[in-house]
Amino acid sequence: MKKIHITYLLVSSATIFSSCKKDFLDRPSLNVPTEDTYYENAQEVQGGTAYLYNSVWYDYSDKAFHSVGEALAGNMITETGPNYDGGSFNNFTVLSTDGLVASAWTSLYKVAGNSTMLYRVLERKRTAANASYMDVAIAECRFMRAAAYFTLARTYKDIPIVEDPILLATTTSEDIPRYLQKDVLRFALEEFKAASENLPETPYQPGRVTKYSAIGMMAKVYLYQKDYENAKRMANMVIESGKYDLYPNYEEMFTSSKANNNIESLFALQWIASGGYGFANAVNVYAAPGTLLKPDFNTGYSSIYPTLDILNSYAPNDKRRQWSNMEHGFFRANWKNANFPNGFTYDTTGTDYETTTKFRNGSRANSLKYVVGPKSTGEALSDNGSSSICTYILRYADVLLIYAEAVLGEAASTADASALAAFNKVHNRQGNFNNVPVTSLTKDIILKERRAEFAYEGDYWFDIQRQGFVKAKQIIEAQERGSYTGSGINSVKATISSESQLFLPIPQSQVLADPLLAQPPVPYY
Repeated sequence: MKKIHITYLLVSSATIFSSCKKDFLDRPSLNVPTEDTYYENAQEVQGGTAYLYNSVWYDYSDKAFHSVGEALAGNMITETGPNYDGGSFNNFTVLSTDGLVASAWTSLYKVAGNSTMLYRVLERKRTAANASYMDVAIAECRFMRAAAYFTLARTYKDIPIVEDPILLATTTSEDIPRYLQKDVLRFALEEFKAASENLPETPYQPGRVTKYSAIGMMAKVYLYQKDYENAKRMANMVIESGKYDLYPNYEEMFTSSKANNNIESLFALQWIASGGYGFANAVNVYAAPGTLLKPDFNTGYSSIYPTLDILNSYAPNDKRRQWSNMEHGFFRANWKNANFPNGFTYDTTGTDYETTTKFRNGSRANSLKYVVGPKSTGEALSDNGSSSICTYILRYADVLLIYAEAVLGEAASTADASALAAFNKVHNRQGNFNNVPVTSLTKDIILKERRAEFAYEGDYWFDIQRQGFVKAKQIIEAQERGSYTGSGINSVKATISSESQLFLPIPQSQVLADPLLAQPPVPYY
């Protein structure tokens, strides 16, 4: 077996580790030339932790984010080309050799590994004199490590935990087992709890996580575990803090970087267009209609777009359909380019697949979330059209719906006043549903609400998954994953036959590098 070579270097005031082969090891060099001379002040330390909000997440957020969270869930359809593994996420034919299976794994372990390494370095550099900012930075590292392992456990189920890469680098064994998912989730909870104890109650810089970010993520983990009492308790702590609220313009949250790090955001990935590939939000490139961006960038591939099923799932008077989607008649006066000199109109009346003004993908729709448009909007864009808009991982709306579902628990329904208040705050945001509240909650009502509220945000698959195999199979096989044709709908139904299909396979390259990954999982605790 080849040795793993990891380099440890300093780039643009951020700590970067690069790895190959057995990515989850993310082994550091034992020779750390910069540690003695760097992280000497708050600015250098905060520059190091800033990296954990950005590039390390890129290969997950780039395409796997939608493929896992939305295509498996039946919310989006991916193209059948190589960028999205031939459409395997659409029909549950995902293989261990698929590119996105590997890139998601690599990216998430890069988050975990970089967080762990920086955490260890900062612990060694911590003194009584610098404790005030070191403790916060260490907490940020532990928060990010927890977020990575929570995502890995939901995506791949039973996975390795590498708590100390430095210790690992000094051992002779290169093989690490998979640990039981329940233990990985416990590990993530412990890390979020530790982070909450040292993170500030308000962000020390825009976009930085806080004590309540960690508590909110704990609520989300507890909900996934069906520990409703603790999920309710954690969510209520965030609610009672009074530090968060719903942003007054839902659509703007996802189409303009000026809404970045708003009052609704508890945890978001931070992007910068000027950073280019790997540092900017690329959803504009992949999800936007082609002729919207191509005059400026030759991108905008419309390579992932809404399914008929999600479009038909919106209640008739749910404004989030128009706030989240481009459909026939959608117009933006300031989205101008050579193809749209008078503003952008989404027109599906043509007969071609896609001409200058006619949009004819399978569902006659494009997602609007994280699409910021062409140069004319004034948004900062990279050379390929990627943007600075943040990627929301936890919003206050999620905390409110977690609270409502946790109050419901295993009951068939609830009319609890606090649960209804939390639910309806989201349900009726910006006058949605004409401010008519829901008066009783069930699991199906809450799940439908979550689908509409968080469409295209990479989370609905995990909502389906946590319902258990029987319910998940029922939801998936009832979905319409087909497309419009000239004569109607070419119906496509997905089928799943085993619980293992609720998770991605471990990348084949990783199993070859570490045979223990092919063995049954073992306890971590």
